[in-house]
Amino acid sequence: MIPYVPLERRSFRLHMGLRPLELSRWLEFDEDAESVLALRARLIDLERARVVALDEAGLAPSEELLGVLREHLTRWHPGRGGPPGSDHPLVEAARLVEEDLCVMVREDAWRLRAAVVCFPSRWDLREKIGATLREIHGPVPGYEASLGDPVDAFFDRIGEGRAFWRLNWTLLETPELFVPEGARAAPGGDLADWYFRVERQTFRRLPESGAVVFTIRTYVARASALAARDPDFVEVLVDQMASAPPAMQAYKGWAGVAERLEARRRASSRPDR
Repeated sequence: MIPYVPLERRSFRLHMGLRPLELSRWLEFDEDAESVLALRARLIDLERARVVALDEAGLAPSEELLGVLREHLTRWHPGRGGPPGSDHPLVEAARLVEEDLCVMVREDAWRLRAAVVCFPSRWDLREKIGATLREIHGPVPGYEASLGDPVDAFFDRIGEGRAFWRLNWTLLETPELFVPEGARAAPGGDLADWYFRVERQTFRRLPESGAVVFTIRTYVARASALAARDPDFVEVLVDQMASAPPAMQAYKGWAGVAERLEARRRASSRPDR
């Protein structure tokens, strides 16, 4: 089972949902760590052009990040530092952790200058490198109007020695972690065929370069297993999807899903005749 199920008993709303994060909890490892790290290594080796994107402006912050990450692992996750390597420092860092790593550099705006994203959810890293925060999130309905200024301001204000985290979720038809492509159509089938995908995202400023490190830790669980564990799961899931604006439902691939779930829920609760 996954450690986070970020469903709220209120209507869907587009918001940052940031919370302070203790630096000791910056990175997470679980019982699947070795298999996830092995998958990351295979993707870096076999799909490098799709999971690694590097600009020259991201080199110095990446070197700094590798040092910060190794110090963190030595203190909080002994034995996970790994031997020195000869690859790009961000790639070396990405081989050590379960998180995807993105380095944002402040120029005319905050721009993505280095990233290793092995577990994308229907987006192409090659289209994002060098882009600003607003350009990266351009496809998200309502982002510019609701979050463009607040997100830029948040990145400007992150203080040294502080970190923050948030959660994001969606439904997919596959448990695969590497999902760089796929139409944003509603999943077919029913709850038993779907997977609940959660991203734990963190934000931390590097002290020397001032760059911001954005990490993405991806968890996936069967939606039916979550429903079996929590009797309110389906009800809250339906409410969240149904209350999202139509444009957001289309973007997320939720169109019609809430109605299907609600119809099945009503049918299953109907007394036998």
